[in-house]
Formats: sequence, C-alpha cells, structure tokens
Amino acid sequence: MAGSGAPVGWGIVGYGWVARDFMAPAIASAGHRLVAVCDPGDEPRRAAAAAGARTHAGLAGLIAEPAVEAVYVATPNHLHRGAVEALAAAGKAVLCEKPMSASLADAEAMAAAVQRAGILYGTAFDQRHHPAHRLLRETVRAGRLGTVTAVRIVYACWLDRAWTSCPGQPNWRIDPAQAGGGALMDLAPHGLDLVDYLLDEPLAEIAALIQARAQDYAVDDGALLIGRTASGVLASLHVAYNCPDALPRRRLEIVGTRGLLTAENTMGQDAGGTVTLTDGATGTATPVTFDAAASPFLEQVRAFGRALRAPGERAAWSATRDLGTMRLLARAYAAAGGDPKPAIAPAA
Repeated sequence: MAGSGAPVGWGIVGYGWVARDFMAPAIASAGHRLVAVCDPGDEPRRAAAAAGARTHAGLAGLIAEPAVEAVYVATPNHLHRGAVEALAAAGKAVLCEKPMSASLADAEAMAAAVQRAGILYGTAFDQRHHPAHRLLRETVRAGRLGTVTAVRIVYACWLDRAWTSCPGQPNWRIDPAQAGGGALMDLAPHGLDLVDYLLDEPLAEIAALIQARAQDYAVDDGALLIGRTASGVLASLHVAYNCPDALPRRRLEIVGTRGLLTAENTMGQDAGGTVTLTDGATGTATPVTFDAAASPFLEQVRAFGRALRAPGERAAWSATRDLGTMRLLARAYAAAGGDPKPAIAPAA
C-alpha cells in the first residue's frame, strides 16, 4: 500500500478542455502523476500522449492499468454512469465531473454502485476548494456576519452553438440527450453545492424559471433559482449561457445581520478573484486576503489525494450528499416546467 504522502496515480476518462487545461496541470502541480487517459478521439489521445500519459480508446484499457488509483471522469454527462459503475466495480477511486449525470435515475444508480463497491467517490465540485470560498465559510462559521439571511450567486458565461471543447467535435452541452439540460444543468450545481458548503446545510425548498432567450439551441440558456434552507436562509442563483464574457458575470454574496461578504470572479476554474467584507454598522468595505495563487482544481486534487491516502479525510466526500444536489436540480427543472422554448425571443 502506498504511504500517506505518496503521489497518487491518476487516470482521466474524457480528455476535453477542462481535463486538458485544468485537471492535468493540477495533477502535476499537486505532485501527483497522470498515468493514463481514455478517450475515443484521436486528437484528445494525441494531446494526452504529449502530456506524458499512456492512452486508451476504451475504458477497459485504463482500468487494466495497475498504477491508476484514482480516475477523473470528464465525459459528456450521459456517459458518467457507465464509467463510474465500471470504475467502482474495479475498485478505483472516482472524481466525477458535475452534474453527477444527465438524469436523476442514472445518478441514483451511480450512488448505489459507489456504496456497493465501498470506493472513495466525489463529484468534482471544485468551487468547494477555492481558497476564497474556504475563507467565506470560515468567516460565516466564526459568526462575523451575525445571522445569515441570504446567499446570492451569479454564475454566467456565453456559450453558443459553435463552442467546442475539441476542434471538429460538436457542442455536446447543447444536446439534451447528452447534457440533460442547459445552463441550469451545467452551472447551477456549483451554486447549489456552494450554498450547502458555505452554510453547512443544503436547500430544503427550491423553485426555478428557465429561458431560451438568446441562443439557437434546444436547451435552456438561462435560469433563475430561488430556495430556502431548513433554518430559513434564502438563496438566489442566476446562471446563464447568454451573458457576454466581457460583462461582470461571476459574483457571490453572503448577507447577514452584521455584514456582507462579496466575492467577485472567484467562481470558475482559475485562481484569484477578490473578497470584500462590508461592516453592517458602518458600511465600511474592507478587502480580505486569501491564497490567490492556488486554483480550485489544484486544491481539489490535493484534497482528493489526502482522502485517498487517509480514510479520516473522507467525510468531506459524499455520494449521498451529491445525489441530494442532483435531486434539487431535478426539482428545479420540474418547477420550471422543463421546457424553455415558449420564452424564445424572435430573431433580430
């Protein structure tokens, strides 16, 4: 058995832009090793080979690699279940991209497979690991905001039909069969999970409205969600595929009876951003420092590696909790009616 500080041997299933540009560099920066990559595409396999990984067109080849201890699953959503079930049966630890799957039924099957196998499993909610968001949580826990009353999140981007993670490949994020939904399915999981992380309690109630306002595809390009935790904290999330990237579009606020925490440009794959604490009595806004050099992907890899080596660290990872987030997504779509098309704007 590898020692507690030994580097982790990683595999990656699905070598798209997030795996290539963020996960693979994070594995290296954490002092771990990318052993093997599985992807059916020639171009992704060439990119993985250039990064020093052995490559496989099928999952069986990666599973057969004895040096692969943990596997990052970054396929289109509808393929998560098959990969996770196979990896769990083989005894590999799994870090699966969010959402858990394209459907609640598949997510439930994945959670059951993980439980049967007894493996370490985590959904890749990397925003839990952003140093700024850890600071927000610590500040809330310390009582510096008083009684928390609301969390407000804006997490938006521009994603049009032509977007692709790899040249020559279609945009699977706009295909309902592969993605399971649009902006709500892709971006809202981070916000829903962050509410749970920051407040130490998930949303108990949720409602949503979705739109297909600016993009010419079959899934929603925007959504507003509102919810309330069991203790009474209100939450609002605005997620979108129809917000130009040059606009301010990533903001997180936690409001309390004694103050306001504001994080800007912290949500996303990159390090950095800013955090401000505004005093509720004087209105004075004070910048708050945090580790602006560590990316959420790097911190996520480090945390997963620690949990793999030290079972006492595994309480922070929970398929059951992540399944609860998936159920909130399903309830949000159900509350919104599931079909954004009546809100389509006429062509200009």
